[in-house]
Amino acid sequence: MESRAVAKYIRVSPQKTRLVADVVRGMNVDKAITTLKFMPKKPAGILRQVIESAVANATQDDQVDVDNLFIKKIFIDGGPSLKRIRPRAMGRATGIIKRTSHITVILDEV
Repeated sequence: MESRAVAKYIRVSPQKTRLVADVVRGMNVDKAITTLKFMPKKPAGILRQVIESAVANATQDDQVDVDNLFIKKIFIDGGPSLKRIRPRAMGRATGIIKRTSHITVILDEV
């Protein structure tokens, strides 16, 4: 029985989030949460919350054993980008793109 959780419009770039997601992909849920708890990156805390949300979704079904859950799929999609302007020298301006992410976690039993 699969359970999933989705977090949308998260204000962190997909490229940085994918680096953290690659570390925990395929791990047992308990080990993944522990690993993310001690990882010093911003996306680690966000991913931990999404995984915990997927575990909470799995506990709604009485037939699922939480101890046997592992991360079956985890993928990071790019969301809409916020476009900002930064003033530069001699009256010029350059663009800054603030990227957002959509995070999807799918858990399954062993």
